[in-house]
Amino acid sequence: MNRKWYSGMASTEDWWAVWLGLIMFLASVSSLWGWDLTGWMAKTSTWVWGKFSIETALKPSGKVALHPAMSLLVTYLVFTTLTCIAAWAMKLDVKRFFAAWTVLFVLTWIAWIIGQEAHFKVPVHEFAKHDLSWGLSLGGGFSYLLALVIGLIIGNFFKGTAAFLSEAAKPEWFIKTAIVFLGIKIGVMSMEAASFIRELVLTGIAATFVAYMLFWPIVYALARRGFKLSREASAVLSSGISICGVSAAIATAGAIRARPVIPVVVSILVVIFAMFELIILPGFYAAVAPGQPIVNGSALGLTVKTDGADAAAGAILDELMRANAQANGIVWKEGWILMASLTTKIWIDVFIGVWAFLLALVWVYKVERKPGQSRIGLSEIWHRFPKFVLGYLIVWFSYITLASSGPEIARTLHKAAEPVEGSMRTMMFMLTFLSIGTITDFSKLKGMGRLALLYAIALFGIIAPIAYGVAWIFHRGMMPPVL
Repeated sequence: MNRKWYSGMASTEDWWAVWLGLIMFLASVSSLWGWDLTGWMAKTSTWVWGKFSIETALKPSGKVALHPAMSLLVTYLVFTTLTCIAAWAMKLDVKRFFAAWTVLFVLTWIAWIIGQEAHFKVPVHEFAKHDLSWGLSLGGGFSYLLALVIGLIIGNFFKGTAAFLSEAAKPEWFIKTAIVFLGIKIGVMSMEAASFIRELVLTGIAATFVAYMLFWPIVYALARRGFKLSREASAVLSSGISICGVSAAIATAGAIRARPVIPVVVSILVVIFAMFELIILPGFYAAVAPGQPIVNGSALGLTVKTDGADAAAGAILDELMRANAQANGIVWKEGWILMASLTTKIWIDVFIGVWAFLLALVWVYKVERKPGQSRIGLSEIWHRFPKFVLGYLIVWFSYITLASSGPEIARTLHKAAEPVEGSMRTMMFMLTFLSIGTITDFSKLKGMGRLALLYAIALFGIIAPIAYGVAWIFHRGMMPPVL
């Protein structure tokens, strides 16, 4: 209560995702004055088993004269410095954060490099180029899956290590930072295909609105009448399943002043079920609807209930569907399927604050009906609004504004921004996968049988089918641009 409009700007993950994103965006903008402040970023390359070397597996993103190992060291030093400053500002244990972050960073790059091995990555039509006789043709998605598997092994079989890493395993922070970086990618896409982006955004808003109006009341009715849950438990669970997972559950619990244990239990369910969605849905959608990439991406955005899991699932779907299309001679541009997933999810995130505010009004003036109850101020919408979305929009529109100044400026800016929207964004995705696995403990489902059953029925029996239907109505026939 009585919070200032700037509360949390230096102490929350949401705001630090904005600051990290803007710092790197401004570093890329410096190229307009002849500086290269992003070319040091390391990036991975495809390599073949038996021919590995640090020079073949890694290289700097820019044209800076750095050995690949030195490029990786600079990447570590820059991001370690920035994240440790953020950890100090967020009042984390900086020594523990530094140690855990270092381990996560090393594991992330090991998984990323292994995942780039040609037998795992390259499509069938490139086998001859790399002298391969077989391959899985998983694209870059294998690196994500490998990071996830490593994290799940740590989280479920090495719980002491998982506890140690938990100080730095912040999937929501990492993915929100990646989404701010993605603002550059969307800016580039907007310059390439403005009408497509406009259509996707408008249909994404419509799909989100329809989903809100359908998901929440159906799940709430099921919880109240089918499972006899209390009003507060039903409202928090409905928001967690229907809207945006942990964020929505916490915002709803705060809005209706629910008992603290309720959002905690719902959050555990959200995180664990997000794992099943992340593992199952991308492969399922790619298999059953290979000709509807944008529908599949949007359906993920409406179904998967955490920003981290949605972005991760969208990245896997993007890789799988592009690899399948390449096998049939069609080369879609990278990132458009992921963008469809994230665009839908971002609109859902945008309305969390409004939804929580509306629920607060309903609870104060209808459900509780306490005389003398204090009024809910409109400022609550701002405090509940996901700030990383603000960073995403600032970067997106700033890029378009600068790139529109002229073709030479656009080329210079695009070249300098590639390390941010490419390698930095992918590294944050990799950190997200590893962190999601690390903090996921399947043993926490014990004793939650009834709630887990409700969650499973609502998610796979109600949310997923309706989400796909809504995505089909608004996005059917839309295709990513072809190279």
